[in-house]
Amino acid sequence: MKQNVGVLGLGIIGSRVADNLRKAGHEVFVWSRSARAVPNFLASPREVAEAAGIIQIFVRDSAALLESITDMKPVLKAGHLVMNHATVSKKATLEAAKLVEATGASFLDAPFTGSKMAAQNGKLCYYTGGSDLMLERARPVLEASAAKILPLGGVGDAMVIKIVTNLVSAVIVEAVAEAVAITKANDIPLERLHEALEGNANYSALIGMKLPAIIKGDFEPHFSLRNMLKDADFARELAAGAKLDTPALECTATAMRKGVESGRGDLDFSVIGQC
Repeated sequence: MKQNVGVLGLGIIGSRVADNLRKAGHEVFVWSRSARAVPNFLASPREVAEAAGIIQIFVRDSAALLESITDMKPVLKAGHLVMNHATVSKKATLEAAKLVEATGASFLDAPFTGSKMAAQNGKLCYYTGGSDLMLERARPVLEASAAKILPLGGVGDAMVIKIVTNLVSAVIVEAVAEAVAITKANDIPLERLHEALEGNANYSALIGMKLPAIIKGDFEPHFSLRNMLKDADFARELAAGAKLDTPALECTATAMRKGVESGRGDLDFSVIGQC
């Protein structure tokens, strides 16, 4: 079923999701802080909500999410479905849901995993939290950019899972970067490390994607260091709230913070080894 869909945020992921929605035949209305020469670019989130019954949000952070919803709130009503795909804090997720549902509209917690090429090729995996009924309504829209849709519980649960899975990715890439540095310091060609890891039980799609780029020094952003640090800080907040010690997370966050402060924040997070 073709629908009017709104997309807020036209960064690396949101712009590609909008393209895939158009290819799937949906009428797409978009907004971003920076104006874009794309079809149906509107002046505000409110105008997008006036034009579309289903809204996908891909803004940068918690503040931008809540600002977008506040702007839309006067025109949201029963029949609207708002899905947040930005990785934000659990607290902001619950607050966003409360703001939306106070209007009679519905909310889905729907962060994703997958970076630039996954979004471009319609291969994202959405983690979802919320009503099964609303998920079924959203499914044709999500399927335009998804290889998999994984229900994980209530609103907030999917966001927690997204945050901790990013924690794992950050720590793995930090370990790979350290392995590269030690290998290089011992005058061993880095291709030998790649060959060895390919035959190792710890090899993964993430290592397969990031290690060649690290070896080449190619840090074109697929998922920025700044955004990964943001997500690491959300994980630290969750751990602190549960009084948990997370030493691997702490040292990885420290390395990422150093990189952001040195001006590398907009590069891919695999630049962590250069920090």
